[in-house]
Amino acid sequence: MTSIMVGTMVLCFALTISVAVSIGLASVLGIQASNANMLISVKEMFGAINKFPLAAIPFFILAGNLMETGGISRRLVEFAKSIVGGVQGGLPMTCVLTCMIFAAVSGSSVATTFAIGAILIPALIKHGYPTSWAAALQATSAELGVIIPPSIPMILYGVSAEVSIGELFIAGFGPGLLIGLALMLFVWAWCKWKGWGKTDGEGRLSFGRATLQASWALLMPVIILGGIYGGVFTPTEASAVAVAYALVVGMVIYREIRLRDLYAILRKSVISSAVIMFIIANAGLFAFLITRAGVPDAIGQWLKEVLQTPFWFLLGVNAALFVIGMFIETSAAIIVLAPILAPVAQHFGIDPVHFGLIMVVNLALGMITPPFGVNLFAACTVARISLDRIVTQLIPFVLVVLACLMVITYVPQLSLGLRDLAYAR
Repeated sequence: MTSIMVGTMVLCFALTISVAVSIGLASVLGIQASNANMLISVKEMFGAINKFPLAAIPFFILAGNLMETGGISRRLVEFAKSIVGGVQGGLPMTCVLTCMIFAAVSGSSVATTFAIGAILIPALIKHGYPTSWAAALQATSAELGVIIPPSIPMILYGVSAEVSIGELFIAGFGPGLLIGLALMLFVWAWCKWKGWGKTDGEGRLSFGRATLQASWALLMPVIILGGIYGGVFTPTEASAVAVAYALVVGMVIYREIRLRDLYAILRKSVISSAVIMFIIANAGLFAFLITRAGVPDAIGQWLKEVLQTPFWFLLGVNAALFVIGMFIETSAAIIVLAPILAPVAQHFGIDPVHFGLIMVVNLALGMITPPFGVNLFAACTVARISLDRIVTQLIPFVLVVLACLMVITYVPQLSLGLRDLAYAR
């Protein structure tokens, strides 16, 4: 049964059939091959999405779209530019910093790509940066949308591996800041070397004025994250608060969202949410079947025998996840692999929260690596260029994130230090 499922899934991928349909079709054939009742598919697919924490996903997607339309993202760009925009290479540094701030509310890298890229990619091109480089920078920076909490992949890992989502969120700050600062340092050095960005400071607002204009936008992550860690509301409830706040700020305070805009915003959010939920449902069925077939236990036993130390286990897992992330959508990969790998990681004495951050950061790289990098397609859409033009520009950015991934992997306190402090461990 397992060979039929895996073979069908690989064949569907080769035929460029969507990830969700590929996984679902492989699962149906697996049920048929094992002579099981097809009602299993309905039960497991419903069970996969019938989990309260998953309600946060459509709310965070909607909040991101409201921020994009309501003028919040534009004001965040001006605020970030007032901080780092005055140096050579300040505009690409602004891109990274804005994505870090936007990530503290949106939870989605694709939403971050569209919301920030629609403003900064044209600005970067206007200031003389190559279009392909600007798109590659935006795609990579938007990856922070799933690393800095709140994060949709972290919610999925928490549900799949039965790990506290609150602990995952607070553990994500260290890795997110590391990657963000590393990217800013890299683009600053790169622009110095290339001689780009000498006029980036033109039109920059003063810090005080930019802060005043963005005050309502900057208050949003404070309310959301402060509410979560202050015990006022859960991460799932925080997503609904984010929607309410973005709606009030966009419609009442900034007055950039009109009633006629709501249909397009809601439609876009519903489609994005439905796609993710369809993937989760099919991946849940797939995970149930391979678990029932004993695949996780077999893989776990093999890993224990071959990779006998935590160092080699983490290195092997990182190499495998990097390749898997190129071909399988992040959400589906986490739902399928987390129940398999998390118990093995615990056998090696690796904290499940730390391992979750490793998985999320690694699979987030799949968002910026061909052939299925969703951020690449989003950035190319905004920049109006073909995918082949962006690939070579991505290599330095991928290497920077990979270097950060190694630090995150082998320095667990970077992830767990703040978690241990917050939860008094």
